[in-house]
Amino acid sequence: MSEERSRAIIIGAGFGGLSLALRLQSLGFDTTIVEKLDGAGGRAYVKKVNGFTFDMGPTVITVPHFIEELFALDRGSDKLDQPDFPEHILSGEQQPGTATAKYAEIVPIKPFYRIYFDDKSYFDYDGDPVRTREQIRQIAPEDLDGYERFHKDAEAIFKRGFLELGYSFFNDVPTMLRVLPDLLKLDAVRSLFSFPSRYFSSDKLRQVFSFETLLIGGNPLVVPAIYAMIHFVEKTWGVHYVMGGTGALVQGMVKKFEEMGGVIRYESEVASINVADRKGWFKKPTIKGLTLANGEVLTADAVISNADYAHTYMKLIDRKHRRWNPDWRVRNMHYSMSLLVVYFGFKDTGNLDLRHHNIILGPRYEELLTDIFKRKILASDFSQYLHVPTITDPALAPEGHHAAYTLIPVPHNGSGIDWSIEGPKLTDTVLRFLDDEGYIPGLMDNLAHSEFVTPDYFENTLNSHLGNSFGVEPRLTQSAFFRPHNRSEDINGLYLVGASSQPGAGTPSVMMSAKMTARAIAEDFSDTISQWRDE
Repeated sequence: MSEERSRAIIIGAGFGGLSLALRLQSLGFDTTIVEKLDGAGGRAYVKKVNGFTFDMGPTVITVPHFIEELFALDRGSDKLDQPDFPEHILSGEQQPGTATAKYAEIVPIKPFYRIYFDDKSYFDYDGDPVRTREQIRQIAPEDLDGYERFHKDAEAIFKRGFLELGYSFFNDVPTMLRVLPDLLKLDAVRSLFSFPSRYFSSDKLRQVFSFETLLIGGNPLVVPAIYAMIHFVEKTWGVHYVMGGTGALVQGMVKKFEEMGGVIRYESEVASINVADRKGWFKKPTIKGLTLANGEVLTADAVISNADYAHTYMKLIDRKHRRWNPDWRVRNMHYSMSLLVVYFGFKDTGNLDLRHHNIILGPRYEELLTDIFKRKILASDFSQYLHVPTITDPALAPEGHHAAYTLIPVPHNGSGIDWSIEGPKLTDTVLRFLDDEGYIPGLMDNLAHSEFVTPDYFENTLNSHLGNSFGVEPRLTQSAFFRPHNRSEDINGLYLVGASSQPGAGTPSVMMSAKMTARAIAEDFSDTISQWRDE
């Protein structure tokens, strides 16, 4: 008689939840995703209005072979034992493969980013070695030797920290202690901003080679220098875009999951994770399933949360079941900053000189970061990431128009800022800045649509603690073993996946997180998985 398949429920249809769902189906589980919103994506939800299509969240796609690996999965063929970085990938293959092409069209973007400084000069960051060095020569010729040393040391961090340790699940102290000497030797535990500051005298170049962690919620003044590997991740495999927007990739993943027999239930917010009482003081309790906000009870052998870490533990699980994650510990974690994001469409007047991805830095760098992350105040100046996908993909807007969003890092809701007042004011200031400073000339006269979200959206709609936008902040004391664990220490059958768990935030990292969590689940359910395969 056929062995009944174990049931897994995933909370949240973000990139982490979808990536894990594909892997669990390939392992042989019967997997259901429950999602609060009326569509998939989580932070990568899509808004369509007046002919404009806006990705609401992540827009930078790197390491396309992670995506290829997911789309190549089949029911009953998990491939978890295959190399994480096959030889053809290590040799520099950049393009998505044939499996991806069935579900999404992914194209390279160059430059990766155009980085504007406050004086309107800019650096086109594209990974080209000749062009990179030429731009450094123009900005600060005295820093060329420093760049060669930075390049060599960042490559060493990339090889050890990403290629060798990227999929390491730091579930215990010994695992952490084994790698610590190497990280110390590579100087990868100092702050990221201080790392390029060793090599560059130019403030502009220090900013160019440290800003990227802001796109995953990390303060360059605090995150460890191991994140210098991002430079090499992008340089090795490029920066890509999904035609139709990131939402098209989400829909491709949904399609693949449903083809593999998975089920997604939308508008299904979770009220509680259900746990059986422990059978002894020294034994962990076991997962039972969950209860939806409408009162429906779902049973499961494994529950995996792609929701916010703090929301998962403090809002969904009774505190009596949480010895390792009590309220005081969860509350005292440092959480990432939040965002004000303005989504806007405008008439194309033919004088736009931007690139697909633009970083517009303000007059202050270190002090502004301190205002956002430490002082938690809303400063009068700001920096922003301006995304104009219609430069690559005109179909996202009505003919003759552009669709764009601009993302401004702001303090999370631990600041006490009243966003009902400050949100509209900052939105107007940012749009007028883009017009007045000539980034989008005539924007206010040609504005066809605009709306915005604040930290309140992240807190109230996405159930993110304090309205943080990227989960647990990736500082040294919250990295590796010190980051929330993908396998719960409190409850058998409970797991985490996504930005708040290991290894961290960012689209490639949450896909890595899904593989790490899948391996933990495969280990815990090895006997039943073997029985399914023997059928």
